[in-house]
Amino acid sequence: MRKVWRQLRREGFDVARCTVARLMKDLGLKGVIRGKPHRTTVQDKAAPCPLDRVNRQFRVPAPNMLWVSDFTYVATWQGFVHVAFVIDAFARRIVGWRVSRTAHAGFVLDALEQAVHQRRPGAGLVHHSDRGSQYLSIRYTERLAEVGIEPSVGSVGDSYDNALAETINGLFKAEVIHRRGPWRSSEAVEFATLEWVDWFNNRPLLEPIGNVPPAEAEAAFYDALETHDVAA
Repeated sequence: MRKVWRQLRREGFDVARCTVARLMKDLGLKGVIRGKPHRTTVQDKAAPCPLDRVNRQFRVPAPNMLWVSDFTYVATWQGFVHVAFVIDAFARRIVGWRVSRTAHAGFVLDALEQAVHQRRPGAGLVHHSDRGSQYLSIRYTERLAEVGIEPSVGSVGDSYDNALAETINGLFKAEVIHRRGPWRSSEAVEFATLEWVDWFNNRPLLEPIGNVPPAEAEAAFYDALETHDVAA
């Protein structure tokens, strides 16, 4: 309800929150409730593990300082498919994603490659994930090193150590997968994910970043930076 009210106010409708609540109740409308997340982390105990450089502190002062990654799974008529996300922690913007029929290391690497290609990050970026074998694979860790990204890893089975990525997974499952299923194929999931990522980055008002969409929060940061440079 609060999201609907904030969106209406943002679009110029002077409406009370209680009015929105009453109308939604009269129409039988309810906000989407996230279900219990499923565990997807499978640790490779033989793989070397980086330190936790985040320590549950997901607030950063600028884009491209901290990326968090995770994946979840979706049941379809053709079997399970997996969806990986890479999120920039500054404005919670999704900067990379991939859908795959198998949970191999290559598909999370594809999501990372999309993020690297799109953002072209400089020095000082930390990449945080759980201890899943996909993120500790040789190919993944070597690619992080190649582009100068510092790895960080939380603990097994502890969603708080990667809480921001878990939150995005939960929203995706609640707003797309549970709401629009059942799913026939991985192609259907991929198309729906494409639509949702575009919507999530540009439309919802996120309270933790000032009740603006992620793309707008980043644009405001760079506008302020440019203004400061001109003034200086």
